[in-house]
Amino acid sequence: MKKNIHVVGAVITDGDKILCAQRGTEKALPGLWEFPGGKIEQGESPQEALQREIQEEMHCEIEIGEQVEHTVYEYDFGNVHLTTFFCKLLQGKPVLTEHIAIKWLRPDELEQLEWAPADIPAIEKIAKTFVEQN
Repeated sequence: MKKNIHVVGAVITDGDKILCAQRGTEKALPGLWEFPGGKIEQGESPQEALQREIQEEMHCEIEIGEQVEHTVYEYDFGNVHLTTFFCKLLQGKPVLTEHIAIKWLRPDELEQLEWAPADIPAIEKIAKTFVEQN
């Protein structure tokens, strides 16, 4: 039986742009794009995990808003339970420590990138919401 891995992702917005992060080549899913975040540790809420991960990975402070999506995706290494949240950058500029690249894209540009499969339902929801608002 595959292990369950609970992770969080930050859909960090700045004006009409969203932060996209490219995974490093040494990690699982090398070179794919994702929303930055990471594993939820024992005793942490998803929001606490997200605050900690963004601080560790990108040296930024964020304000966490509403949940975007919850997805379960079966990879060969386990079942990833990904919860994404809209976030606002409060302090700092994202620094590359875990990722090899970042891009700021509009919601209608997100589908141009090759995303990790667990992130795709959130991308689709964000793009659909953007179209409905414009």
